[in-house]
Amino acid sequence: MTLTPSSEADTLEALTPISSEEAADIETTAELDLAIPEEVPSADDSSSRVSARDGDGVGFTLDEFAALLSKYDYNFKPGDVVNGTVFALESKGAMIDIGAKTAAFMPLQEVSINRVEHLSDVLEPGEVREFFILSEENEDGQLTLSVRRIEYQRAWERVRQLQKEDATIYSEVFATNRGGALVRVEGLRGFIPGSHISTRKAKEELVADFLPLKFLEVDEERNRLVLSHRRALVERKMNRLEVGEVVLGTVRGIKPYGAFIDIGGVSGLLHISEISHEHIETPHTVLNVNDQMKVMIIDLDAERGRISLSTKALEPEPGDMLSDPQKVFDKAEEMAARYKQMLLEQAEDNEPMGVSLE
Repeated sequence: MTLTPSSEADTLEALTPISSEEAADIETTAELDLAIPEEVPSADDSSSRVSARDGDGVGFTLDEFAALLSKYDYNFKPGDVVNGTVFALESKGAMIDIGAKTAAFMPLQEVSINRVEHLSDVLEPGEVREFFILSEENEDGQLTLSVRRIEYQRAWERVRQLQKEDATIYSEVFATNRGGALVRVEGLRGFIPGSHISTRKAKEELVADFLPLKFLEVDEERNRLVLSHRRALVERKMNRLEVGEVVLGTVRGIKPYGAFIDIGGVSGLLHISEISHEHIETPHTVLNVNDQMKVMIIDLDAERGRISLSTKALEPEPGDMLSDPQKVFDKAEEMAARYKQMLLEQAEDNEPMGVSLE
């Protein structure tokens, strides 16, 4: 590169050491250059605004600039969740400002996951919240919004979490049908099959009752939410029961495979093989509906909501349930204590032998 006389002089000057006095002068000059002027126009000072003539040399007009900005307008599409402001409540819905060219509309049926009679019950002008875009712009350039869809998605998320935690919830029965009872959970409609309703009330009398419930099925794709009242009661009862405990129960139903015994509001199964050491053709030969009897708990299955019972384990002699059931009930606690001792000994025999590392 060839240096011109002036550039050579500048280079030599830049390479020449400076004195401390000159350095101080340079610092002072820099501070003066960086100082903020006292008279600084404010952002809304008209004298500081750029006029249309000032943009003549920038390569495009203000109209072209506005057209360019319009290309970067919000691109709203169905499925998006956007913030909006409620600015008008009408008889059929609400007008929402989401920054689009035209105010968006939310129909009354999309205001909430729950039934709403009046918009003013759930919305008020000036309220800011999230909205779900349901559809493309109509011929008037207007979008359709929904709050119900957001609440619906979040309700399923919440229900899935409750199921994962195996939580017990309480819900009010709002209707019944031939198959069972209907409830609402987080705004979603849930169904309790008749076989999972554990109460002496008629189904029709359950309306407006709050029931403890456990989840049986949570399937958003099929829109199925199935719950169990029986399982919730069994779990609650199980927390106060233990294997080997003798309880008083009432026969509520008899099937070829066994009898269902009510023990304090929950049902346990006395299988035909657990009635006696002697062979039994059918439970009807030994038991009758409404019989009161002592039974011993031999298994608690909280996950399946089942309680297994036995009178065979309480027989002082094999066959006593057939020949003298009262003798079985009189000695029930004594025989249960022996049963517990037997379980304890079996557990000790099954413990692995300790290995010494010395």
